[in-house]
Amino acid sequence: MRKFQLLITALAVCALSSAHAQDVTVDEIIDGYFENTGGKDAWKSLKGIKMTAKVNQGGMEIPLEIVQLTDGKQYTKITFQGMSLMQNVYDGETLWGTNFQSMKAEKSDDETTQNMKLDTNDFPDSFLDYKDKGYTVELMGTETIDGAETYKVKLTKEPRMLDGKEVEDVSFYYFETESFVPLAVDQEIKAGPQAGAIGRSTMSDYQEVEGLYFPFSMTQGVKDGPSQPLMIESIVVNPEVDSSVFAFPVEAASGE
Repeated sequence: MRKFQLLITALAVCALSSAHAQDVTVDEIIDGYFENTGGKDAWKSLKGIKMTAKVNQGGMEIPLEIVQLTDGKQYTKITFQGMSLMQNVYDGETLWGTNFQSMKAEKSDDETTQNMKLDTNDFPDSFLDYKDKGYTVELMGTETIDGAETYKVKLTKEPRMLDGKEVEDVSFYYFETESFVPLAVDQEIKAGPQAGAIGRSTMSDYQEVEGLYFPFSMTQGVKDGPSQPLMIESIVVNPEVDSSVFAFPVEAASGE
């Protein structure tokens, strides 16, 4: 009898959760998110961002500089032992980065580059004009994340390539039910030693920068496993960036 009562209670909780989720539509959640973080018009007028941050690697704080522009150009600069290493540098056509062993610039393969081109559609946000991008969204109910009640939203984007084959690109966002800001994102890891596991990114400490709100504390890791914190120190919107910084180094190109 007790097992039956517990089952009834569990079903009731699920029903209440589902009913609460249906109080709003997925588009109302997305609209609320943009409204509470600066407004769609402000996000659409954003030309780029420049972030300075630190990541803790084995007890050592490593400074990062991350730039993303609306035309797809981007880079991550890592400062390590007095050296500046460029990673995920994209000039709109070529994707390259520093090889940590040879310390020379190397171009990425065609498949990785093509996937990067898809990623440029997501600046400044995947949900901005998502229908025009061909994406679909679905409200999956509610879920508690670190003690906060959230709306779970499934985002499906155009397929990516992995080892010459198309693979689905699906992620799950968890929007806090009061503020509508995302607190976490889950996505299956498709390649590498952790392939098949669920990767989780978290976002918190939202702060205002020239009318827009950004998370200043983030983590990335495996769901229910270890994660790596990223502490953002500053964000500059619409930065002036010399376009030459995105170009594949001439000396590397001449040595190919």
